[in-house]
Amino acid sequence: MTMVVTQPCVGCKDKACLPVCPVECFHEDETMVYIDPDECIDCDACVTECPTEAIFHEDDVPERWQGFIELNAAKAQECPSAHG
Repeated sequence: MTMVVTQPCVGCKDKACLPVCPVECFHEDETMVYIDPDECIDCDACVTECPTEAIFHEDDVPERWQGFIELNAAKAQECPSAHG
């Protein structure tokens, strides 16, 4: 299982979640940040740091945001690391 960044992150990009990630699995573009499901270790640290409550366990993503599961996987492959 992996963590997934969803709709509330669009346009926010606060990035408070990045420093707590032990494996640096975040990627970003001009719209938002994404979590690479192949790198995420499901540690849950980013969830409490997210100021917009946009990060969920894959199994807990609200139905209206299910498309973000596939979007995170795709964008993580296309976008550069958000960790610099």
